[in-house]
Amino acid sequence: MRRPVARKLSVLAVSAAVVSVGAAAPPGATSTTPRKVPVAVGHGGAVASVDADASAAGIEVLRKGGNAVDAAVATAAALGVTEPYSAGVGGGGYFVYYDARSHAVHTIDGRETAPLSAGPDLFLENGSPLAFADAVSSGLSVGTPGTPATWQTALDTWGSQKLGTVLKPAERLARAGFTVDDTFRSQTAANETRFRHFPDTAELFLPNGQLPVVGSTFKNPDLARTYQELGRKGVGALYRGDLGKEIVSTVNNPPVDPGSGWNARPGKLSVKDLAGYRAKLQAPTKTSYRGLDVYSIAPSSSGGTTVGEALNILEKTDLSKATDAQYLHRFIEASRIAFADRGRWVGDPAFEDVPTRQLLSQSYADSRACLIKDDAVLTSPVAPGDPRHPAACSTGGTAAPTTYEGENTTHLTVADKWGNVVSYTLTIEQTGGSAITVPGRGFILNNELTDFSFAPANPAVHDPNLPGPGKRPRSSISPTIVLDRHGRPVVALGSPGGATIITTVLQTLTGFLDRHLPLVDAIAAPRASQRNAARTELEPGLYDSNLRTRLEAIGHAFSRNPEIGAATGVQRLPNGAWLAAAETVRRGGGSAMVVDPAR
Repeated sequence: MRRPVARKLSVLAVSAAVVSVGAAAPPGATSTTPRKVPVAVGHGGAVASVDADASAAGIEVLRKGGNAVDAAVATAAALGVTEPYSAGVGGGGYFVYYDARSHAVHTIDGRETAPLSAGPDLFLENGSPLAFADAVSSGLSVGTPGTPATWQTALDTWGSQKLGTVLKPAERLARAGFTVDDTFRSQTAANETRFRHFPDTAELFLPNGQLPVVGSTFKNPDLARTYQELGRKGVGALYRGDLGKEIVSTVNNPPVDPGSGWNARPGKLSVKDLAGYRAKLQAPTKTSYRGLDVYSIAPSSSGGTTVGEALNILEKTDLSKATDAQYLHRFIEASRIAFADRGRWVGDPAFEDVPTRQLLSQSYADSRACLIKDDAVLTSPVAPGDPRHPAACSTGGTAAPTTYEGENTTHLTVADKWGNVVSYTLTIEQTGGSAITVPGRGFILNNELTDFSFAPANPAVHDPNLPGPGKRPRSSISPTIVLDRHGRPVVALGSPGGATIITTVLQTLTGFLDRHLPLVDAIAAPRASQRNAARTELEPGLYDSNLRTRLEAIGHAFSRNPEIGAATGVQRLPNGAWLAAAETVRRGGGSAMVVDPAR
């Protein structure tokens, strides 16, 4: 019998849970800066994000009677201020919502789209694929933003407050400023060369020509005015108004410093692309696992299908009794197989025949699980199977390597006093997006179109992720909500990290559900990421352990990755309270808050 999901808090969780939301600010911070803690327990609702100011924005909305959807949009907008290199008005994302009244899960695909003029040759130059570095900081990489439409769609469909109301905390934050931390400075430093190519970006993010100083206050009055305009006029200001025209002009004529020598290739965006954009309400993916129902986002993201397939592959293995080495071996091999199928079958369903139902069938997973051996390792790239015609232990196709995907984004998780839950991952693609700031608007545009395959990874294998007119590039975003057999939430979580999002969500879920770790410990555990590659990436906590040696003995090969993902989650406790959890260390630690902390 499966152990009940309710469990004791870790020592870390117990100590952190008693810290109040309004605790004293750390040295160097402004007096109003909330303190970061990785876990909080209480009633009235909960918010978990990477940033304390953003979590506080969501809590403010919950305290004023807003629901989880209202608070999620408020938190996301605040992340556009404090995490501008990961998300914002110029990006997109995927929104998963649990309705406590109906016990139903709904989703919004707010992914950016390619211009209507784009074809499969979008990133080809003289017949050859552009280098990623040449494509990323250019107008070519910018897709039609989906984030504002996602916010408005969510509020119109399930929210209780107006857009202008929920944007107010972020507008104030942008105007008053936030305290620069090590993460913000280091991310700025990593993008300094790119930012200097674009004068508007350099002026905003390199004040007085210098990197922002840790402990200083960073203000963004341009973004405050943009939020004010969106709140007053609605998102039509972007999709059909002057703001949209400014975006189109910026994309098609990137404002480059003429002395930089940078060739910022112009994009192909039009006002027609913006006017035609729609955030799509669609059904979630659903997978049964250990008697629970796991819901996530369906294509155009590959997150729901790939996490779901991997869970189905692991379903018949009792991971709770496995040794650490056995657990990691099975996790790695299930990920390897699921990524092989992702690469062959998942793309934008408006353009590709994506066999979503078959990819998530237990019978197909069983036909793939039998490839896994306890004393041997599959050789990557593993060939895909055919979910439409599953055959036991048959790969059924030609192998193709996994294409590159940038490793950034941000995730937030929210619950309210009525029991509604939101798991929302939003992005501008890689850290710093395209590096192009819309002049006078305070936000960076995405480089999301670089998530398309520039060319097929293997010419002999159909690639469902080539560019196309109005097409959404495949994503790995995996916001997830797990319900019990009575339709009540057990846990909700997600993570940034490009293609490592899938493995981070999978590992956190199995750590929590199978290994019985407290949620904050499942999030903090050292991570592995296998994406149908020759080597599995390991964080130092695993790479420097004897566990690596034991796995290498049966054929695994590893590379070191200093940091994988940055997850957040919320857990419903048996007494009706909420536990919010975030990272303890990654990205400087995350921020978990509740409306009424338990004492």
